[in-house]
Amino acid sequence: MRVPQVTVLGIDETRRGRPSWEQDAKTGKWRLTRDRWHTGFVDALGHGGLLGQVEGRTVADVLTWLATTSLDWRKGIGYVAIDMSATYRAAIRIGLAHATVVVDHFHVVQLANKMLSMVRRRTTAETRGRRGRASDPEWKARRRLLRNGEDLTDDQFATMWNTLLGEGKIGQTLLTAWIAKENLRTLLALARIGADRHQVGHARWKFLTWYADSDIPEVRQLATTVDRWWPEIAAFIHTGHSNAKSEGTNRVIKLVARAAFGFRNSDSQRLQTRCVTTRRTRGHLRTA
Repeated sequence: MRVPQVTVLGIDETRRGRPSWEQDAKTGKWRLTRDRWHTGFVDALGHGGLLGQVEGRTVADVLTWLATTSLDWRKGIGYVAIDMSATYRAAIRIGLAHATVVVDHFHVVQLANKMLSMVRRRTTAETRGRRGRASDPEWKARRRLLRNGEDLTDDQFATMWNTLLGEGKIGQTLLTAWIAKENLRTLLALARIGADRHQVGHARWKFLTWYADSDIPEVRQLATTVDRWWPEIAAFIHTGHSNAKSEGTNRVIKLVARAAFGFRNSDSQRLQTRCVTTRRTRGHLRTA
């Protein structure tokens, strides 16, 4: 079966079940015989669907699948969309050194929301000496803090802002972290308008300046991570490529596994999931 040519490749992992181990009768050492993770390769821009899967999620696993494709096919890939996985980035730099790595913006925002939750838990524990409770103002505002700023109505924003501002240190720290999250979202949103490098540079400067002035450990860690992944994040802002199709394919894979009550054979699972996720290209693949 020939793999259709793609220009933007999406790589992501999906969990397929429990791992399986086997003990060597001679050495007594245990070795992994079935990994609980699969790495999927998806046409992230066109309609090629799931191009293939390989068991595991290491650099060697990714390179093993890439080695099954032709050199011309690999040369045709201009971009590779991934989540913030250092393992996949390392594999791409080896197997597709000419391609540009693009970080999916969803995972960057997810990291910012995780930062907000960590700030809320830490400040509550330090100030109140306990975990958060339903009666705490910061607990009541937790969902609004994680929502996009533009999705809040004026009343919702005013309630969240004024309530937290009146809570002293806890609220002020949370609002500072929330602004850092929104500044990062503003930076990522420049991908929708085709911003030039000056606009991107200004938005990045605004985010980094706010992080430097905030002096919040979690915000500092977020800024450090963003800086470490900046070339890949900048590639998203300039191209708009994402790994959304990989995420959608992973959802279908999980639904297929649930409908089948799980698969004992990993090869059978890969065959079934590819059949389901490549419906638009089945005719092309059969005639190839």
